[in-house]
Amino acid sequence: MANAGGFDGSAANVSDPGAGKHPPLITEAEDSFEAQQRVRIRKYTIMMAFRIPALVIAVIVYMTWNLTWVALIIIAVSIPLPWMAVLIANDAPPRRKDRLRRYERPAQDLDAIARQLEGHRPPTIEG
Repeated sequence: MANAGGFDGSAANVSDPGAGKHPPLITEAEDSFEAQQRVRIRKYTIMMAFRIPALVIAVIVYMTWNLTWVALIIIAVSIPLPWMAVLIANDAPPRRKDRLRRYERPAQDLDAIARQLEGHRPPTIEG
């Protein structure tokens, strides 16, 4: 029995339980605005969640061990985090690399159709 290929364009067997994870795409439409916004908010939140602990760690390092230079390095690393978080969150979603699977006729079928069309002339209506 020939392998028909998976739903995601791979050569996976269609009867395989994992084959239904990625159904075939029938459009090149983008994700909804709400879905894109959720992803952007999640990225921004994760990036900003590192800033407050970094500042707290800098204070703890300075107060406990009196290492000013280590505390300043931690603060210096946390300074560009808001700017980077905004840039990353406002970045457009990555383009999909999915390719639609389309049926392509073999070349000999196209030659046969071309020969049939050459001999056939549509009727001309004069009047």
